[in-house]
Amino acid sequence: MVYPRSYKSETCCFHKGLMSFPLNLPGTTYYQCLKNQQKAINILKKMVKERRTSAEKHVEDFLSTALNDMEKEKFLTDDFITTLLFGLLFASFETISTTMTLMLNLLSSHPSVLQDLMAEHESILQNKPLDSSIKWDEYKSMTFTHQVINETLRLGNVAPGLLRKAIKDVHYKGYTIPAGWTIMVATSIRHVNPEIYKNPLVFNPYRWKDLDSHIISKNFTPFGGGTRQCVGAEYSRVILAIFLHVLVTKYRWTIIKEGKIGRNPLLGFGDGVHMKFFEKQ
Repeated sequence: MVYPRSYKSETCCFHKGLMSFPLNLPGTTYYQCLKNQQKAINILKKMVKERRTSAEKHVEDFLSTALNDMEKEKFLTDDFITTLLFGLLFASFETISTTMTLMLNLLSSHPSVLQDLMAEHESILQNKPLDSSIKWDEYKSMTFTHQVINETLRLGNVAPGLLRKAIKDVHYKGYTIPAGWTIMVATSIRHVNPEIYKNPLVFNPYRWKDLDSHIISKNFTPFGGGTRQCVGAEYSRVILAIFLHVLVTKYRWTIIKEGKIGRNPLLGFGDGVHMKFFEKQ
């Protein structure tokens, strides 16, 4: 699906209000967040209506599939499909694009890592038919690529933390978290714990080769954990891995201007990161 530039603009602005104080008054971030949400919903509603009433043949995408299923699945109304579209884009647009930006920024400043990444993907190309798509077993074989993705997620967890509600009193190391309280697990802090990650502020994908899987499962939670783990975790990893495969085998890039990396409270890049891409010679 291709989204209007105006939709992308509203989505970016909407994310800024996610963790703002919920004061719904003109001039507040939360108020603007709700306004941007409604604008985005209206844009999506128009897209759904236009696609449903159009006689033109469209590519088979999520929206086409949902519209085709409307007759046999009665819960699929225009409003429901619009909400689904908004939820999918809300969960993926900002998070994946931000992670990709940070990844390219880190790879540009670590040429040895980039060389090893290129070597892995060139090896995949040499062992597959020309112009054939990446298969699942090839994706799973991208060992170093997954290490690069993990290290990027560790250093740049897009969300600052995970929110959970205590359903009963929780007693922990002499402290009591009363039932009904909301707890925020600061994953962005846990991921730079020097007791788990040596030199935690250094971008070092090679560290993942030696980390114990049990330690990783308990201390690395970019997508949450347990029954509430993000359902799009593997989808996000696949998108990042395929993006890297296409990028390092077909293109090169240089950083024109680096944005100042920070949190407010989501991960951001100040005035943005400016890059120039060109085809591989």
